[in-house]
Amino acid sequence: MDGLPVTIRLLDPPLHEFLPHEEDAQKDIAKELGVKVAEIKRLTESLSEFNPMLGHRGCRLAITYPEICEMQAQAIMEAACNVQKKGIKVLPEIMVPLIGTEHEFNILKVVIDKVAQQVIEKKGVKVKYMVGTMIEIPRACLVADKVAQQAEFFSYGTNDLTQMAYGYSRDDSGRFLADYVEAGVLKGDPFQSLDQEGVGQLVETGVRLGRSVNPKLKIGVCGEHGGDPASVGFFHKVGLDYVSCSPYRVPIARLAAAQAVLEEKQASWRDK
Repeated sequence: MDGLPVTIRLLDPPLHEFLPHEEDAQKDIAKELGVKVAEIKRLTESLSEFNPMLGHRGCRLAITYPEICEMQAQAIMEAACNVQKKGIKVLPEIMVPLIGTEHEFNILKVVIDKVAQQVIEKKGVKVKYMVGTMIEIPRACLVADKVAQQAEFFSYGTNDLTQMAYGYSRDDSGRFLADYVEAGVLKGDPFQSLDQEGVGQLVETGVRLGRSVNPKLKIGVCGEHGGDPASVGFFHKVGLDYVSCSPYRVPIARLAAAQAVLEEKQASWRDK
């Protein structure tokens, strides 16, 4: 594979996080856009959500407002072309977040490919790129073979996948998880160490289905589970290519990956 792989996740946070809620900020936006402050307030209120983490975010936002996807794809590809012109080979990996159906991914891949080709022609430089998706919704794991028909890579977002598989809010579950562990309901915090029995089954299913369509499908994981030794061992066992985690956990992840390989080799030697 030529170039330095750089994975960029398209816009993911809920839309309300980008809206001006303070009066002074609303006045500034109104002045910039040449509209009345009342119009900005009306739009802000109309776009508010009761449960934004499961609402208008990720690929849903990009499908509703394709210009957002176009803007991001243009920025990514222009940056890649500029770097390529300086003699630095780079391989942008553009990742579509929060899909639950293959249609969501396919719609946005068309948008991304169109913009990418326009930028490449305008800049007059060839840049290889990949378009893949973040697998973080349980349904996406179950239809991974359909998604893999167009996607060039998967990256498991195990934080959100755990949240949606359990129905636990990542922001609020701290209030009861310690009690659950003490009572024996859970063996540990599933947001710290992957639940291999349940969430792990979703990961394994997605890997199997995805590679049944594309045996060379690049698959990794993004999130804190990527720095947990037990989780890294599981990811190696089910065939993931890499793990991604916070910088300070990288040494632990590398050690865990090496141990997983050694354990696999030892098991192979014992079988012989």
